[in-house]
Amino acid sequence: MALRAIIFDVDGTLAETEEAHRIAFNEEFAAWGLPWEWDRDLYRELLAVTGGKERIRHYIAEYAPPKGEEVLEKVPELHKAKSERYMRMIADGSVPLRPGVARLIEEAKAAGLKVGVATTTSTPNVETLIRATLGRPAAEVFDAMACGEEVERKKPAPDLYRLALEKLEVFPKEAVAIEDSRNGLRSALRAGVQTVITPSSYTADEDFTNALAVVSHLGEPDMPYDHVAGFGFSGDMITADALRRWID
Repeated sequence: MALRAIIFDVDGTLAETEEAHRIAFNEEFAAWGLPWEWDRDLYRELLAVTGGKERIRHYIAEYAPPKGEEVLEKVPELHKAKSERYMRMIADGSVPLRPGVARLIEEAKAAGLKVGVATTTSTPNVETLIRATLGRPAAEVFDAMACGEEVERKKPAPDLYRLALEKLEVFPKEAVAIEDSRNGLRSALRAGVQTVITPSSYTADEDFTNALAVVSHLGEPDMPYDHVAGFGFSGDMITADALRRWID
């Protein structure tokens, strides 16, 4: 089948947002009077759990932090406040898109391909990031978005990719996913979508077996990617034409 769509993850893939999420969590914990501190090593472990509310609940259950039981029923409220704090941080444009992301999106659209999102983060988070980095509403950039609040089961379940495929009106073999994590890879593959991995600072040591390719980033004319594993794309960048040739 011919390639008809490229589907992007968001956190860690479009931009290195996870550190901003970690800082927002810690600042909100402090604002709530919670003596919790998620350092980088702990946060890397917690990222195995997808979804912010799920991550907080997992932390309370597994690490039994002070005041954890008191907060358990207020997790949605705590996470909402954290998300608002995160969006304020992102809105100032301090977190740029990763190399090659904007280029590949524009190439894909110029080539007549659909561009979508499949992410465990929320729709407002995606909107804030895209407005801050591309200066446009997300709906003008993406043909369809499947976001965390729209499904019951988040990655590594295939639900988000199945929803994105449905919204884009394409078959799994007509799409390629761009991801940064093992959970994202598993989600896409379970939906039947081949996947290119661009590891982020928090996922570089994860197992990406069965990825189509693993590259340092998508590449720019003056910033070639490093090939890590899998399929060897020619050139210095992952392009829409290269993806299309592989699928065709």
